[in-house]
Amino acid sequence: MAYSNFKPLVWSKHIQRELEKATVLQEDCNTEFEGEARQGSRVKILGVARPTIGDYTGQNIGAPEDVPDTAVYLDIDRAKFFNFGVDDVDKAQSVEGLMQALMAESAAGLAQERDRYIASLAKDAGGFSQSLQIGTAAAAKEALDDAFVWLWNNDVKINDEVVITLTPWYYNLFKDSLTALYTDNVELIRKGVVGMYNAAMVKISTNLYNDGTDDYMMIRTKKAIAFAGQINETEAYRPEQLFKDAVKGLDTYGAKVVRPKELYVIKAHE
Repeated sequence: MAYSNFKPLVWSKHIQRELEKATVLQEDCNTEFEGEARQGSRVKILGVARPTIGDYTGQNIGAPEDVPDTAVYLDIDRAKFFNFGVDDVDKAQSVEGLMQALMAESAAGLAQERDRYIASLAKDAGGFSQSLQIGTAAAAKEALDDAFVWLWNNDVKINDEVVITLTPWYYNLFKDSLTALYTDNVELIRKGVVGMYNAAMVKISTNLYNDGTDDYMMIRTKKAIAFAGQINETEAYRPEQLFKDAVKGLDTYGAKVVRPKELYVIKAHE
């Protein structure tokens, strides 16, 4: 059996690492539920309400308040796969760099699917601009400033981690307003990071949602969207009717806007 030495756990971990490197939008989600991702499962995300704040007068403050908890559910309802053939899995693994390259390309495709799905959740944002035609640097900056005012008015703090994700054309108009440039930092560029504005990280992505007219620029905290996903399986097998081996893998994940007041969308076109 040519694929007898295939190491599914090793390659699953490799693809997971490559996915983490390649995704731009996923990196800025709340991923603390990552280990609970299985296809068809549901992750319960617990939260609590804020206790009532009262004036203390020195008198009895009464019985303690029962603060209700809150819960939202994150469904792991997305599943994507890859399935490629090689002449001999054992042989492919012995050729330096070949399997790494094949797995990296598979991971890149899966990463793009993850990011596109996360970008589509912009439709569930708590705040939106009207559809804007933006053709000047001043207009691009004004729309982003309005986004920050909305977030601040909804209790997003100045020191909260906020990320701005823009399409290339919008960034090209806005770039002179950046307060810091990261164009010489290879690691950050690989993650789409180009600079800072209003203490927020600015990123470029070609995977942002488009409704047929407008691109949806996302300005959000890192707690606005919850994401959980993992490579569930990688497997080598022998396809029937073919004189070759093959490798297939399954990626399952889910994402949800859990704090809509911490996500603002600029709907804009050139």
